[in-house]
Amino acid sequence: MISSAGLKNPEAAGADYFLGVEKSLTGKRWISRAADERQSLALAQRLGVPEIVGRVLAARGVGLEEAPAFLAPTLRELLPDPSRLAGMDDAAERLASAVMQGERIGIFGDYDVDGATSAALLTRFFAAVGGRSLTYIPDRLKEGYGPNTPALLKLKHDGASVVVTVDCGTAAHEPLQAAAAAGLDVIVVDHHEAEAKLPAACAVINPNRIDDVSGQGQLAAAGVAFLLAVAVNRALRAAGWYKTRAEPELTRWLDLVALGTVCDVVPLTGVNRALVTQGLKVMAARDNPGLRALADVAGLNEPPGAYHAGFVLGPRINAGGRIGAPDLGTRLLGTDDAAEAADLARRLDGLNRERQAIEARVLEAALAQIEAVGDAGPVVIAADSGWHAGVIGIVASRLVERFNRPACVVAFDGNTGTGSARSVAGVDLGAAVIAARQAGLLIKGGGHKMAAGFTLARDRLDDLRAFLGERVANAVREKGIRPSLYLDGAMKPGAATMDVAESLQRIGPFGSGNPEPRFVIPSARLAYAAVAGDNHVRGRLTDGQGGSLAAISFNSLDTALGQALLKSDGAPLHVAGRLRVNTWQGRSSAQLLIDDAAPAW
Repeated sequence: MISSAGLKNPEAAGADYFLGVEKSLTGKRWISRAADERQSLALAQRLGVPEIVGRVLAARGVGLEEAPAFLAPTLRELLPDPSRLAGMDDAAERLASAVMQGERIGIFGDYDVDGATSAALLTRFFAAVGGRSLTYIPDRLKEGYGPNTPALLKLKHDGASVVVTVDCGTAAHEPLQAAAAAGLDVIVVDHHEAEAKLPAACAVINPNRIDDVSGQGQLAAAGVAFLLAVAVNRALRAAGWYKTRAEPELTRWLDLVALGTVCDVVPLTGVNRALVTQGLKVMAARDNPGLRALADVAGLNEPPGAYHAGFVLGPRINAGGRIGAPDLGTRLLGTDDAAEAADLARRLDGLNRERQAIEARVLEAALAQIEAVGDAGPVVIAADSGWHAGVIGIVASRLVERFNRPACVVAFDGNTGTGSARSVAGVDLGAAVIAARQAGLLIKGGGHKMAAGFTLARDRLDDLRAFLGERVANAVREKGIRPSLYLDGAMKPGAATMDVAESLQRIGPFGSGNPEPRFVIPSARLAYAAVAGDNHVRGRLTDGQGGSLAAISFNSLDTALGQALLKSDGAPLHVAGRLRVNTWQGRSSAQLLIDDAAPAW
């Protein structure tokens, strides 16, 4: 059924590429995820799973001892003691005191999904323990990213004596200094890369602080916020706060943690696997009115997985922060009013459609600009006036997919530009942007390995292009980074059954750090191929021996891959993709999501 023949690793041994594909239709070399056959068989036998599952686990370095926890991750085993994070105990004591003394707690959140879920989680937690809170979400276009002095002072004016910043704040030195001078206590809850100097705050909780030794740097802000809730809850319990009131069950908010973790594309390793696995179970119960309404308006009628969180629910929540009212997502996730939730979900769905149209226009203009330049260099950079700053991050991601290299998109308003950057595996773009700011090329900037944001003056664009180009080129040269597609095996169409697809789902949730398994259908022929929707290609793969498999390639109509599928005219293609269970109108079947292909000659 599953073949590993030809699955060699040119990185390690200078061997042939898988099926000889050195440059596919998407410009990638095909490389095997090497797996020890004995280890694969031992895992399958020990766990009682199909051999394919054992092979995929072995290829990801999962050993016999940790395999059970990998397949069934639990918070009991994986959740760290919050006190291991630097600053956590100070923050917990301050917030527990605020709850018990009736102080108002301000929550300053970012406008993306990680920020919205973190803010909604803390809002719900403080309400459940008898605390008083108010929330502020900045406007992306008017205020930019992170805390700003007027917003913090407004929270103080509105009665807050302590403010928690979520998914932001690590680099906000001046605003936090102004807040401290005004007598406002600030607690930072963040996960972005930090410098040695931290801002003036009561506590800075960030597992990516240079001096943090917790080993939890993979956490999203939603995960850090959940640990903060655990710590504050523990402090309240120790103080006897629950002698006269019920203690909340914190796991009921894991749906928010899972959503923020998946959408921020942090590695789904360690405790993140448990947070997402358990959180998706909570999400399936549909207890959060906002998520329930959003799932309904999106037509989601099956148990949610990481894919639905990242590509169905997440974009709609993001739409508010990108082109609409920035607080819509947080309000949706925090409300218990079903009617309000339904209204907010409809508004976000409409804004998401508007966002898609704006994104398409900016992407078309960016591609035209890049193609006019010719060789885009190590980093693809597109910039212009009039582009909507709310979609430049998504456009940067599309450019990464198209050109297989880091990309930056800058929207200028006058002489100042707002930039968003996305990276490829092996290139730490957050560190590069921080270095550019330290070199005086940016007004401000920061981020993490795979994503970053910045502000710059128009006359520094060429300097930034040269700086990032040199830095990324060095990283690519030193690490031998090339566009690659890693594969877990080969199978015939007839072997790609529902049983196999369902078995593979046990290895999820899939995402950064735990990539979804990819397989090749060698020398496949398309029984038919047709355009689906606006920009997709669907068809059926056959092997000439009676086996067939439904397949679809998303957002590929105008690419070499999509055109090759439509015009194959019976010629054999090696087709690579992910085997999924496709549910439509109550019926389920196996389907290949095509990622790549190459001529089979």
